[in-house]
Amino acid sequence: MAWDLIFWVVCFFINIALLASSFFQLLSLSDLEADHLNPFEASTRINSIVLPEFLLQGFLCISFLLTWHWFMFLFTLPIAAYHLMLYLNRKHLLDVTEIFRDLNTEKKYRFIKLAVYLLLFTVVLFRLFRNLSNILFLIHSYI
Repeated sequence: MAWDLIFWVVCFFINIALLASSFFQLLSLSDLEADHLNPFEASTRINSIVLPEFLLQGFLCISFLLTWHWFMFLFTLPIAAYHLMLYLNRKHLLDVTEIFRDLNTEKKYRFIKLAVYLLLFTVVLFRLFRNLSNILFLIHSYI
């Protein structure tokens, strides 16, 4: 029971990191669109956190599979598969010379990822509080 709580706490912090990464990428693209950043700075900022984000999201998906949380695994599998497809096709990094042409599609992609991560955050937060309340109830019943 306590291991399940530890698992959900770890998932909570991984999800916070994924939300922050996605929000930072979206903010960098918006700054580029508003001409507050040059294309080189924006692509460097985004490209530096793309691979750690892919690895964290893949780790989260695999951990759901290994802990038999099927719904959460199936929920995170499409985005993990899409990240794997982008990485294998070498399209995961932004190109400095093509960034203005792909700006709208990249922003839409980041908005969709942010929405998925927010939905995942609410589910993880619910499961975390549910496990915490179960443990507190068990402790209270033993006293």
